[in-house]
Amino acid sequence: MTAPARPTKIRGETILDVDNVVKHFPITEGVLFKRKVGAVKAVDGVSFELRRGETLGIVGESGCGKSTLARLLMRLERPTAGQATLAGRDLFAASGNELRRIRRNMQMVMQDPYTSLNPRMTVGDIIGEPFEIHPEAAPKGSRQRRVQELLDVVGLNPEHINRYPHQFSGGQRQRIGIARALALRPEVIVCDEPVSALDVSIQAQVINLLEELQDEFGLSYIFIAHDLSVVRHISDRIAVMYLGRIVEIGTEEQIYERATHPYTQALLSAAPLPDPEARGRRNVIRLTGDVPSPADPPSGCHFRTRCWKAQEICALEDPQAVPRAADPHPSACHFAELRT
Repeated sequence: MTAPARPTKIRGETILDVDNVVKHFPITEGVLFKRKVGAVKAVDGVSFELRRGETLGIVGESGCGKSTLARLLMRLERPTAGQATLAGRDLFAASGNELRRIRRNMQMVMQDPYTSLNPRMTVGDIIGEPFEIHPEAAPKGSRQRRVQELLDVVGLNPEHINRYPHQFSGGQRQRIGIARALALRPEVIVCDEPVSALDVSIQAQVINLLEELQDEFGLSYIFIAHDLSVVRHISDRIAVMYLGRIVEIGTEEQIYERATHPYTQALLSAAPLPDPEARGRRNVIRLTGDVPSPADPPSGCHFRTRCWKAQEICALEDPQAVPRAADPHPSACHFAELRT
């Protein structure tokens, strides 16, 4: 899907603050007496802020840690280290009733709109299930009406409340997933590649729906995807991940027009263009070597083994994501500069 970027809006105060979040999965040996021999560094010190009403896009190669980060924010995984606060509440320290209240304010739209829906439950039961977990959100007598209202909000026929997921198309099933995420009126929705399993024309419809819902309900999105054109269309800011770290973050214009990190520049140069003439004039950056293993990342800059700018300092010092002279947005590269 290709579409012009949407204008950046003025956003409110920070609603989600993520500070140096780490998730290392242990590698063990032995059967009876297991011992730790290493760790897969899936997320390795990620920090960012999400503002009210903002969409933060997260892009990167497969295996860079995007989905693990989403699972950490939803508390489906426990972090190894780091902090995250949602509307002033400590996301990682909460448990029991406090965690249940926090989760009501942050919901998720899954990647696969079929496997994320229980095939044995009707659409009405699927969308209404959050009310069973959080009965204070809707009295029992009004739940069917609330479910029908949610179906109408996402563009589905409220009369189809008793149908099953297999009776809907892929795009319609994703709308059901979005309706379920909206049920508790959250402030933040984590979208983990919500359109990657859909046809291109349906992708546009779902993206437009997400934008309409954001304006109507004042939602904030974390939008994870690998399609750079989709991310550009919906995002206000974009974070680029590589091997568990954010290497560059900035507004849509800063990332797509004035990227300074070599990895971001390589990603953008490989993105498909709809104009054949522009495609022929573009200088594609071809990276050499394989992506390093997250179980044994390179010292210093994780990207240095594939970077054409790498020098001795890149192996000795880990570059921090700070504003560089080339353009005032954070870029984790010792030699960050605009591509000429």
